[in-house]
Amino acid sequence: MLTVKEAALMTGLTEHAVRFYTDKGLVPSVQRNKNNIRLFDEESINWLYGARCLKQTGMPIETIKLYVDLCLEGDATIPQRNEMMMEYKEVALIQLQEAQKRVAHLEQKTIQYQAILTEGIADTTNPRTWGKDKAISATPTHS
Repeated sequence: MLTVKEAALMTGLTEHAVRFYTDKGLVPSVQRNKNNIRLFDEESINWLYGARCLKQTGMPIETIKLYVDLCLEGDATIPQRNEMMMEYKEVALIQLQEAQKRVAHLEQKTIQYQAILTEGIADTTNPRTWGKDKAISATPTHS
């Protein structure tokens, strides 16, 4: 059995998040000892991992709680759980696409900066050095 601190280290959550998730009913298998200290077994750690992953998709705590409750009801709820996962999979795919765009932007910036550093070309990336005509352009050329 693991303590809150150990469960947090194992799952990558903060101790506060572990307590919060247990208080919200997202870890139904959590146990308490005679001093009311939370104790986590393997199943509890699995619930914490699941809650962390779902939260990272942007799923609200209330929806995660619904998912936990559906899991506890058993196989009859698989269609509902599948629908939930499909919905948040779409959310995660959108987040991934946005992250890929940010990485591409950063890649372009690092290429520009490397050229500035190695080839001595002018820095066109600094908004401070842009002309007023470029700053008000509808299609920025310096992103």
